[in-house]
Amino acid sequence: MWNFANNLRLDNHKYANSIEEMFDHFCKGVSLYGPFWNQVLDYWKESIENPDKVFFLMYEEIKKQPKIQLKRLAEFLECPFSIEEENCGVVEEILRMCSFENLRNLEVNT
Repeated sequence: MWNFANNLRLDNHKYANSIEEMFDHFCKGVSLYGPFWNQVLDYWKESIENPDKVFFLMYEEIKKQPKIQLKRLAEFLECPFSIEEENCGVVEEILRMCSFENLRNLEVNT
């Protein structure tokens, strides 16, 4: 998050001068886009109240069960994978293409 915030160009100033300062802001609930934990909690509650409108997904869930979470996302977007797509390896290919390893090595990032 620190690297992302410091690479933003907002009126030619940086959000935080150091990772320590960013950490202090974060612990106090201050972030570039408002109180982080309040926003996360609000979205989580909304996803429970309106699961057809708000899809809540945690990074840890993606890391633990990437295939299951990708299929959940596809179903939420009303484009579930067909049995043929699953059997042909479409899900695995999407996961490969979206992996940090693949994205890190794209020409645009070099």
